[in-house]
Amino acid sequence: MKEDKNFFIVDKSVLPEIFLKVMDVKNLLESKKEKTVQDAVNRVGISRSAFYKYRDAVHPLYENTRGKTVTISLNMDNTPGLLSAVLNSIATEGANILTINQTIPINGIANVTVTIETNEMRGELGQLMGHIEELRGIHSLKIIGRE
Repeated sequence: MKEDKNFFIVDKSVLPEIFLKVMDVKNLLESKKEKTVQDAVNRVGISRSAFYKYRDAVHPLYENTRGKTVTISLNMDNTPGLLSAVLNSIATEGANILTINQTIPINGIANVTVTIETNEMRGELGQLMGHIEELRGIHSLKIIGRE
């Protein structure tokens, strides 16, 4: 059974304007076109408090993961070959596995944390996540960190 997540994919055309402006501020700061939050929010036309309220809640879908280290957490059945299938999916997409940590299964479910480098990935991280999520025996999958 899949776990309910508090994340949604929403077409940006239906998002409230504030979310788009927060992303504009983040892009200005990341690209170094503006040096301070104050300068960036002034340029975009929102308040600093609005930016700080939403900055950790609005992210582009997998755009900034290329060339990054990404940590994925999975809850999966303790089935022979399932972890191997997950690792093969990662390798097939061209990601480099840095670490693998697995808990002792409880009630037939194990938690696995995999950290990958995305430098050489052929596709998008979203594709990889989709392939893994489709594997029989995967209960939940989420990105828990990225650098």
